[in-house]
Amino acid sequence: MFIFPLIYIISFIVAFREVLKGNRAGVLIFLIFGLSIYTTAMSVAFMLGLKDIIPFLQPFKEIIIITVFILNIAALKYRPRFHVIDYAILGYLVYTIIYAILPIGDQGLVNRLMALKSTSFYIVVYFTGRLFDPKTVYINKYFNYIILLTIAAGAVLLVEVVAQSPLQFHSGYFDYSYYFFNLDADGAFGLQTTFTSDSGLIRFASFFTNPLEHASATLLALAVIAGLYTRDDNKFNINGMGIIALGASLLSILFALSRAPLASYFIMIYIYALITKRKYITNTIHVAFGLIAIYFVYQFFQFENKQSGLIAVAMNTIDFSDPSSIGHIEQWAEGILAMAQHPFGLGLGSSGRVAGSLGENVGGENQFIIIGVQAGVMALLLYLYIYILFIKTSLKWLPKLAGKERKVCMTVLLLKIGLFIPLLTSEVESSSYLSYMNWFLSGLLISIIMQPKATTQTQPVYDH
Repeated sequence: MFIFPLIYIISFIVAFREVLKGNRAGVLIFLIFGLSIYTTAMSVAFMLGLKDIIPFLQPFKEIIIITVFILNIAALKYRPRFHVIDYAILGYLVYTIIYAILPIGDQGLVNRLMALKSTSFYIVVYFTGRLFDPKTVYINKYFNYIILLTIAAGAVLLVEVVAQSPLQFHSGYFDYSYYFFNLDADGAFGLQTTFTSDSGLIRFASFFTNPLEHASATLLALAVIAGLYTRDDNKFNINGMGIIALGASLLSILFALSRAPLASYFIMIYIYALITKRKYITNTIHVAFGLIAIYFVYQFFQFENKQSGLIAVAMNTIDFSDPSSIGHIEQWAEGILAMAQHPFGLGLGSSGRVAGSLGENVGGENQFIIIGVQAGVMALLLYLYIYILFIKTSLKWLPKLAGKERKVCMTVLLLKIGLFIPLLTSEVESSSYLSYMNWFLSGLLISIIMQPKATTQTQPVYDH
């Protein structure tokens, strides 16, 4: 188990060394290999009796991002041209900073600043990617690192499934979660409820924080696979490693048993087929959906099959009768009611991760509602506007880009589409790995399209 904190520390050292040597894109080494195992690394360190060093390990991600951000600013050779997304994101950041500084809400300054980091630090990550010169980022290399990470996650998952025991059961995760975040293992099998489904099936997280993060990280992997192996003529030129990664992603999304990401996984494939004009994929999905619908209709009338297994999961999801769905609805209703009564928000720290650790959470289970409860309807609408604008911008530029630029655009487009449903059912931005990678690539995409015209023609400009 010691391998996880070791990888975390080594990836930070290697990435920081690359950054100091002038290869600032080396930060992606840590974002990929360090942040994906962040919670597992902290848990194992806690289990090994190293709890006193954990507070020194936790800020690695902020330290390296801020360092690269400052170095990128210092390396600017000309004033960057701003996109409307840049202005919208800056507006969102300033708006939430005001909520942190002013005594708004019941939380003290320290808790408000902690909540600000949770709700807005990814904006710093965005501008870190935004200020990169695209020519200096060898995106193929880092996308292939994500391919390797996906395969490794699948390998760990297979061991978990065979043993019918999540890695977190052996990594000290539950003691770590209770000590630092006051989270009890209150589910079946001695696990937290997030590791079990209402049908009695165990959900697996591989080396990610929990099954939801595992499933959502799989969406990032799928977007990268699509971006990396799709040529400019829309042919899907996948190799053996990519096929293994694709299979690992399918296993991951199935055994994570997280319904929102599972739906998003197949929606992403469908959207990809539409974008690349692959009628055989869309037709296959139509036929498969029809057959699955017929199967479930048949099983619905078989009373003995309704009470267990995947049929129970599907039926309870459809009629919102399972405790998880009921919990989502209750949290949404509470959050919407709070926004209706307080349209300018209850203050930072009133909803989401910080509030949950304090036992004072209002609303939740929805990234948009969590933002709206804390900073008001204006912040919610601004976040939603930014999100939709990214999808619109990616669709506009995808036909205009080629080579590695197009790979980034395709990846960001599919990732934004894929994360939309999980955003409705969880606080996705609380996952450092997923959030940092999402916003870094988003910033890199805007940097690409805002380069002078000579660098956004039909030839790739920043990979070898």
